[in-house]
Amino acid sequence: MKVVKFGGSSLASGEQVEKVYNIVVSDPKRKVVVVSAPGKRHGDDIKVTDLLISCAEGYLKNGEAPELVATVVERYASIARELSLSNEIIEKIEADLLELLAGDKSKPERYLDAVKASGEDNNAKLVAAYFNHQGVEAHYVNPKDAGLLVSNEPGNAQVLPESYDKLYELRNRPGIVIFPGFFGYTKDGEVLTFSRSGSDITGSILANGIKAELYENFTDVDAVYSVNPTIVEDPKEISELTYREMRELSYAGFSVFHDEALIPAFRAGIPVNIKNTNNPSAPGTRIVNERDNNNGPVVGIASDGGFCSIYVSKYLMNREIGFGRKILQILEDDNITYEHIPSGIDDVTIILRQGQMSADVEEKIISRIKAELNADEVIVEHDLALIMVVGEGMRHNVGTTAKAAKSLADAGVNIEMINQGSSEVSMMFGVKEVDEKRAVKALYEEFFARVMV
Repeated sequence: MKVVKFGGSSLASGEQVEKVYNIVVSDPKRKVVVVSAPGKRHGDDIKVTDLLISCAEGYLKNGEAPELVATVVERYASIARELSLSNEIIEKIEADLLELLAGDKSKPERYLDAVKASGEDNNAKLVAAYFNHQGVEAHYVNPKDAGLLVSNEPGNAQVLPESYDKLYELRNRPGIVIFPGFFGYTKDGEVLTFSRSGSDITGSILANGIKAELYENFTDVDAVYSVNPTIVEDPKEISELTYREMRELSYAGFSVFHDEALIPAFRAGIPVNIKNTNNPSAPGTRIVNERDNNNGPVVGIASDGGFCSIYVSKYLMNREIGFGRKILQILEDDNITYEHIPSGIDDVTIILRQGQMSADVEEKIISRIKAELNADEVIVEHDLALIMVVGEGMRHNVGTTAKAAKSLADAGVNIEMINQGSSEVSMMFGVKEVDEKRAVKALYEEFFARVMV
């Protein structure tokens, strides 16, 4: 039995929904189908989720947003017309949306979650209607009825462990289950969403719950690429990578897969196959617990900008008990999270997303570190990019770091910092944002282009 998830681009039009139908019915093992809200039909289009957020904000501010509501309903209606469905399903979707928008607004965060979740919920109803229209037994299943319970955290809900036993019962449902992604229910019956792109998380949860043999995640690319194709033209496809590799790459900027989505599938040991709705015969990329490291030390290179670093120097820092804890407490007092902490015996660098700090907060943090920790030097570097070089094979390969550093030097890129994870699955280089693309190209040339020649 397989769980199959389709992203927003795979469901953006009637033509795309037809492709989804053909993919699902081509394999009788595809029992549970998780759907996203309709995505963009073209580059200038707007995702239904974004339209719904604007709707909710309009209702919170003005008590109405008729034009936006009409736009959302028309998106579903246009899909239904392409699929020759009756107007009954659109009338139901419109009624459900208007009822939600007229709901309790006393808790704006929760109100927004409920409206956002309707994008997936109503699309699941539409997709189920089309399957039945085609003569295939399919049933829309609401997460509440299935027992998908989540924590009480609007916009960042986490699945509760007791959900999995209840979700196992989905195996016994007749026909094909069409399940909306992105949200679950609290024990009090409130709709709360996972973090953005959370339909991937739903798919992973259901794969774990029904003990699927495979979780197929259909998107709009043939595979995961070894590097961002907007930076390097025609990059190498990755046929197989481990959960840890994918997690590192997702965190560092790979947008194909949500970086939290793999956790439920990983815990159950279920392999994931990323495939293309528009080219379903392509083998795609498999994500597994373990793989043969026969493709060199590096499997992928990812990068992301918007970071800064706080460099703190103090003589004999290593002798001072609690120094690191005190620095982190200063950050915590302003609700600031950190990403990495490379350190030496007399200095430490804290890397964080700079959007968390206003100029006033930055000045306060610097002042506190100097005053409370008697630091000799505190320097903040802005506009940094982090580049992750990822591969399970690095732990068994000598000279990977040297090759990476030399390729950056040859490209004229200065390394602001370097850090290797304790798992030895990734290496992180910090460079100035203006050098990010040049650095990624140099690393790709070193670890992929030369190998392929």
